[in-house]
Amino acid sequence: MTMPKNVLIADDHAIFREGLKQVIATTVDMTVTDEAANGQEVLSKVREKEYDMLILDISMPGRSGIDVLTEIRSIKPKLPVLVLSMHPEEQYALRAYKAGACGYLTKGGPLQELIEALHKVALGKKYVSPTLAETLVSDLNNPSQEELYKCLSNREFQVLCMIASGKPVSVIAGELSLSVKTISTYRTFILRKLNMRNNAELTRYAIENKLV
Repeated sequence: MTMPKNVLIADDHAIFREGLKQVIATTVDMTVTDEAANGQEVLSKVREKEYDMLILDISMPGRSGIDVLTEIRSIKPKLPVLVLSMHPEEQYALRAYKAGACGYLTKGGPLQELIEALHKVALGKKYVSPTLAETLVSDLNNPSQEELYKCLSNREFQVLCMIASGKPVSVIAGELSLSVKTISTYRTFILRKLNMRNNAELTRYAIENKLV
């Protein structure tokens, strides 16, 4: 008889973690043995303990999930990671896969898709949703359509999406545990790279490219 897979859930919402634990307990041969509420806590637990899988959110206090994922790859390169995020696939999925994720799902997706992804990632395989697969094929057929936002760093991209969502610099700074000056610097870099002048242009660009 095989032992259940030990899973670490990293998400800053306790209610969501509890719901996910119940889903896992009743649908797959896995056991949630640990939880983390922010990026630093995830890294500490991954360093100290052994897990068969990590379910990781992208938007957590402090360091972004993409940054955390990149560091996890250097700590435990063989740890399967399934990213489960509120952000649409077109926003973060490709960045997550490049950083080392084995799968990417949005939190509002069908339960059956989550179960399928859990099974596949637990086996050490990649899970790509039908929607993302279609997008990837489309990009291959249109290689010249390289969106400008792809030149942004992961943190710059995160700040862009938050600005376009209407959040003031002070709020963004608080949510990311960074200074207002640092967020303003990121904003300056974003404007320069995208050749734009203000938040209104950034917001319009984000909407046109379905980033918000």
